[in-house]
Amino acid sequence: MGELFRSEEMTLAQLFLQSEAAYCCVSELGELGMVQFRDLNPDVNVFQRKFVNEVRRCEEMDRKLSLFPLPLEMCFDAFTKRFFQMYHKSATETLFTLFDVTEPCQAAPTCALCRFVAGVISRERIPTFERMLWRVCRGNVFLRKAEIEDPLEDPTTGDQVHKSVFIIFFQGDQLKNRVKKICEGFRASLYPCPETPQERKEMLAGVNSRIEDLQMVLNQTEDHRQRVLQAASKTMRVWFIKVRKMKAIYHTLNLCNIDVTQKCLIAEVWCPVSDLDSIQFALRRGTERSGSTVPSILNRMQTKQTPPTFNKTNKFTSGFQNIVDAYGIGNYREINPAPYTIITFPFLFAVMFGDMGHGLLMTCAALYLVIRESRLVAQKSDNEMFNMVFSGRYIILLMGVFSIYTGVIYNDCFSKSLNMFGSGWSVRPMFGPKGANWFDTLDTNAVLQLDPAVPGVFNGPYPLGIDPIWNVATNKLTFLNSFKMKMSVILGVFHMLFGVSLSLFNHLYFKKPLNIFLGFIPEIVFMFSLFGYLVLLVFYKWTAYDAFTSKDAPSLLIHFINMCLFNYSDSTNKFLYSGQMGIQVLLVLIALACVPCMLIVKTLVLRRQHLWKTSAFIKIMFKSYFSSQFDFGDVAVHQAIHTIEYCLGCISNTASYLRLWALSLAHAQLSEVLWSMVMHLGLSSRSGGGFFGLSIIFAAFATLTVAILLIMEGLSAFLHALRLHWVEFQNKFYSGQGFKFVPFSFESILEGQFDE
Repeated sequence: MGELFRSEEMTLAQLFLQSEAAYCCVSELGELGMVQFRDLNPDVNVFQRKFVNEVRRCEEMDRKLSLFPLPLEMCFDAFTKRFFQMYHKSATETLFTLFDVTEPCQAAPTCALCRFVAGVISRERIPTFERMLWRVCRGNVFLRKAEIEDPLEDPTTGDQVHKSVFIIFFQGDQLKNRVKKICEGFRASLYPCPETPQERKEMLAGVNSRIEDLQMVLNQTEDHRQRVLQAASKTMRVWFIKVRKMKAIYHTLNLCNIDVTQKCLIAEVWCPVSDLDSIQFALRRGTERSGSTVPSILNRMQTKQTPPTFNKTNKFTSGFQNIVDAYGIGNYREINPAPYTIITFPFLFAVMFGDMGHGLLMTCAALYLVIRESRLVAQKSDNEMFNMVFSGRYIILLMGVFSIYTGVIYNDCFSKSLNMFGSGWSVRPMFGPKGANWFDTLDTNAVLQLDPAVPGVFNGPYPLGIDPIWNVATNKLTFLNSFKMKMSVILGVFHMLFGVSLSLFNHLYFKKPLNIFLGFIPEIVFMFSLFGYLVLLVFYKWTAYDAFTSKDAPSLLIHFINMCLFNYSDSTNKFLYSGQMGIQVLLVLIALACVPCMLIVKTLVLRRQHLWKTSAFIKIMFKSYFSSQFDFGDVAVHQAIHTIEYCLGCISNTASYLRLWALSLAHAQLSEVLWSMVMHLGLSSRSGGGFFGLSIIFAAFATLTVAILLIMEGLSAFLHALRLHWVEFQNKFYSGQGFKFVPFSFESILEGQFDE
């Protein structure tokens, strides 16, 4: 149970792994995720370590796996390119058969000099192409053209292009050469075309047959490619995981030393003492998997090095531990604030955010994330904002639950009070007997004051929370100001006293009695003498004055200021009790006496202890050691800074807790303004279309409530609660100057790589 409130006990262990079993043993330790390997080769270059070649092979395999689909795609793309080239040519040749080329050449058997050239050209070049033919050939050619309706894919670029098919008739070799050169200049593709109709029909049948064969081959290739890629996709993640595990194992093996016999690897690891049995069992499993007959050995080592800090968490406590770790990683075996933060953080948030309605909405949103967490984890969203909210789902859940509680105490639900138990105030006795017409009195008086000193007006306190009648009172803000300001001071002082009390457990655990007598005791006495006394005055005033004497109650703020200034000549602010001046003077003197105790006495005692340790004999034996262990000037300056920071911090930190009062009032006022300026408009409508207007206004009200009061105000209260824990609470006992335990774990390695 002690590990819940402070970090795990760690030990430095030495592992002796047989060469043939080292890989399997490290693999088992990676699956366990409970050991942090130390680098035993810090002076050896990365490229000169034993397993650098294995690491390179793993990186090469990782690179090939990331490009695995590319070879298939390249082959398929090349095949597709060749197919479309053939298909383009065949389709063009087929289009020639659509021309009635027999009509202009009916005399072909008798006129052997009539020749023609056929081909395909880009559609936009046709006008220029036609003019060039006419000018160069001087009108001695006959051109016919037709547009190809469907766009064709360029086999080189893959772009869609529009083309036209043409045929040119001419006579003589000289015109033939001119026509071909013009076609080449305009990048027209020329195709052979039979001269007789029978040959053209045979060519058409052949082209259609080739198109069908190529289409069949293309379909079969596509199906085969899909099957291969689907089969590869099923095992792709498994291959990635195996390769990256191998790479991580060889990286870890490079941290080990190799003994002189070259048959054993020596490793040093930090590990929790409570997990030593699990680590031994993992080593045994790795040895059995490798088939080695020599068992691996684990020896605990004695060391003066500071171990890393390790706090075990689960899905519920991890969010609160992250809040603490964001301030700083705790020192080894230092008190862990996270268990206390589970309660204090959502509670202080709720003090600033207290509203039953808003708390209920926040609770429902967090419950949705908690109930569907397994499904949402499996989806692995890339939205950083959603992932941040999802990781803090349990924090949000507790903040919502505590906000409902504080909303009940404030009796505030969307800026409205709930009269669940009946008000403790009664106005009927003020206006005569029961049958009197006191409604006229209410109608003719804009402002009426309920006097608690009048019998029958105040029937007693509200059973739970604030009486709902304060929601309609003109002095509502004055009353809530006083109530929430005193409550903030009380909560702040108790929170800080709790933090100072936790420092005692650190001093006891680390066996530092000097810090107890000259550190903890003066600190707790100083705070109790001043601010603890202020809290007692608040409670005393609440109990000593009732409805009849409350008007004569003195101001506690003036009392506290006069107490610190030794000013007791103010006759306008009478004493709360007899003997108050003597008690307050004594408390201030005690608080002032604590300052030199922390500032001077502790420094002198530390110096005296150092001089005692460095007596004549010890000074000769350990001169170089002790001379570097104590510097009186540094110790004096450090102690002065700590003392001044603590004493002034008690004042500033107490004032800092007034943010609980300020943000609570701000949240309540924003909620009230939103209700009166938005929702009240829809409720006050009496027209026939009021229902539709109310629907629109309610949608706007709900949107503004979520955007402003839940998100913006919630984030503001969250940040202020975070500051109160980091600055006002944790600095009383938590130094946060340690370093985190980072175990060798496949789960964290793969999670980080796949998240990238």
